[in-house]
Amino acid sequence: MTSKTATSKAQEIRLAHSPDSDDAFMFYALATRKVRTPGLKFTHVLQDIETLNQAARQETYDVTAISFHAYPFLADKYRLLDCGASFGEGYGPVVVARKPLTRRRLAREVVAIPGELTTAHLALKLWLPEVRTRVVPFDRILDEVAAGQAGAGVVIHEGQLTFGERGLQAVVDLGAWWQAETGGPLPLGGNGIRKDIDPALQARLCQLLADSIAYGLAHREETLDYAVRYARGLEGDRRRADRFVAMYVNEWTREYGAVGRRAVQELLERGHAAGVLPRRVAAEFVECSPAKAAPVESVGASPA
Repeated sequence: MTSKTATSKAQEIRLAHSPDSDDAFMFYALATRKVRTPGLKFTHVLQDIETLNQAARQETYDVTAISFHAYPFLADKYRLLDCGASFGEGYGPVVVARKPLTRRRLAREVVAIPGELTTAHLALKLWLPEVRTRVVPFDRILDEVAAGQAGAGVVIHEGQLTFGERGLQAVVDLGAWWQAETGGPLPLGGNGIRKDIDPALQARLCQLLADSIAYGLAHREETLDYAVRYARGLEGDRRRADRFVAMYVNEWTREYGAVGRRAVQELLERGHAAGVLPRRVAAEFVECSPAKAAPVESVGASPA
């Protein structure tokens, strides 16, 4: 069989994730074919997380990054892969403003959020139920707050490290608040996989993503060279780009574990009890299947 024929018969998997450095780090080995995927052809789609949350309602992508806030709206369509999640262990989305604000004072402001279905929005609502919000693209929030077009904003992605350079101050770190409140990490986002995909393929795709993450952690400098291209606001600052990647690609990303799964369920339960989530759901996970995954180039190297 020729290579051309083999490629033409490969099953396409549409895989969507955010255009940020931590997701780029996770998916590097898949995107550059360091992980071998015989019989499968991956098409990578990069969109902001709120766009992906909304696209998941139409089951646009086979595998997609989703916010945990969005999961109850998608639980009839997607399961969660047991790897690739982002947790904030004592840190997370940060509410920022031009001047110090108390919680009571913040309730009188309009807060810019990166999307209705983002976990940043859910955590904000749990911290301040009466908050008034306005959706602003995530990469415009710092600009709007700095210009006084929003009284405050919730920053995600690399903005968590750069807001001080814009003269802004932290009102609250929602990840730190969550940990003080619950004792656990704040689950931010994971990877959903369509339920109508064959279960064996679901397990194989889970393992391929796990292998991609493992490759990145085992070849940190090589993978970081790729990931820094997506480090908005950290261009030329490899040290801070590495710090940001380490915040969200770590042992939690390899697998949720019992603590991670409990943290997800805790978030869903609290969101429902607060009236933010429409229904109570139990998170469903897809276990990875090493036996069905293809080999990874040099994945046995020690993690950096």
